[in-house]
Formats: sequence, structure tokens, C-alpha cells
Amino acid sequence: MSVKRIASAILRKVVELIARMPFGNHRCVVCGHSLARFLPYRGGSRNVPALMQALEMVGSDVEHFSCPWCYSHDRERHLFLFMQAAGFFSFMSGKRVLHFAPERHLSRFIEGAKPSEHIKCDLHPWADDIVQADLMALPFPDSHFDLLIANHVLEHVDDDKRAVAEIVRVLRPDGFAILQTPFSNVLESTWEDEGIRSADARLQAFGQEDHVRLFGKDVFERIAREGLESRVQSHEELLGSCSSRRFGLNQREPFFLFVKPRALSYSVREGAQ
Repeated sequence: MSVKRIASAILRKVVELIARMPFGNHRCVVCGHSLARFLPYRGGSRNVPALMQALEMVGSDVEHFSCPWCYSHDRERHLFLFMQAAGFFSFMSGKRVLHFAPERHLSRFIEGAKPSEHIKCDLHPWADDIVQADLMALPFPDSHFDLLIANHVLEHVDDDKRAVAEIVRVLRPDGFAILQTPFSNVLESTWEDEGIRSADARLQAFGQEDHVRLFGKDVFERIAREGLESRVQSHEELLGSCSSRRFGLNQREPFFLFVKPRALSYSVREGAQ
């Protein structure tokens, strides 16, 4: 390893140790530690492509991204709080849950909710307990799951419409889908182009090297069009008293909650009682 790389690794470790100090007003809701600050993603906002800033992208909080103790990222912390506020940890008891691209900490909280079945899957599994599965061709029976979670996955999938159709297929009637994804508050319509293939082109156009589209303000309608009913709620509606800065969250990101229709008056809270 070169001297430059060694010096860079040492600097990162020092920054991490300083961030762990229990000063300031930051707290990780996943591990419970108080901290001086959350760690930025790839150097923070100064390294976000100019187009993403101009298009007012709603996604990760790159300035307050990862916890220096448990390494949970902002999307995982935000989803945990969304699910907690909406009553999902009570709802999941005795239910069947499919968790695509499973987050390590969120998986632990789901297990603690005692679902009757909790299947973790990914296109490229990284652990023995994760099933290999393609979101566009799920290897599960029709109307099987009560809840499907895919947190920041649809922006990676070649055909998001086909993926949502598969989600609808494996959900039971009244089953819920949580489908967080980054989107632009400026674009009227989702932007995708097969000519944008290189890692750098995708970074500049879509915000990350492995993203294949940039969702626009039509994202909610686009998902619902495949057979889901929107139950999307804003951060303020669910977590109004929750400080995004203190807990390292992007308060502009809504809770992407959808339901496979049957009894449209049904709610998670009613089901948890």
C-alpha cells in the first residue's frame, strides 16, 4: 500500500473517532449512540454532480450519511423511523415479509417483530441467509406476502414497471409495499435513456454509477399505475417532531408506502390493533 493510501486511511479513522465523540446534538436511532456528527458520503454535497443539485434530487442526505458507530446509513435510519411511526413493527407480527436488498440493522428489527416468515433476497446475495432473486422475476408464489420492502432498489432495476408488476403479483390483497427511491422534484417525467451506459455517464445523468433512470415527480403515479394504491406520506406527516439534522435524515424524502387494493379503507394501525 502506498504512503498516500496509508495516510488517507489514517485520516479517515481519525475523522471517524472524532465523529464518535458524544458532543453536539446528534443521535443514531439504530444503535442509540450520541455523536459529534454523522459521516458524509463521498465527501458530501460538494461532490454531488451539478445536474443532481440543479434538479433538486430527493435521496440520501450526503452530509449526514453514515453513523460512525454502527455504519447505518441515512436511508436505513429514516425507513426505521417511518416504519415505527406507521405501526409496522406491530403489524409484522405473524405476517410474511419479503425484504429485497436487506439492510443489516433493519433486518434485525424485522426479526424482532416476529413475522411468521422473513425472506431476505438480493440479485447478488452477500450472505448465506439471503436468497438470490431478480425483482423483475421473483421466485415466489402469487399473493404470498403481507409486506414487501425494497429500499432504494427501483432506480437500479432495468425495467421498473416489470418489477412493480412482480411486486403486485407476490403481494396478497391488502398487502403493503415500501418502495423508497430517489427522485427529482423538478423533472415532470421520469428520465431514462438506453444510450447512457457508462459508469460516469450514469453518475452525471442519474446521480450514481449503477442507477439506470432518474425518477421525476411522476414516480408515485408511475408505481401506482402497475396496480398499487398510493399511501405515500411526507416526513412531516409521520415524523413532524423528528429533527432531520439531529438524527441524520433527509426530511424531503417521503414514505413510499403502497397497498395492493382490496379493502382500501384498511390501515396499518387498524391491522396492528
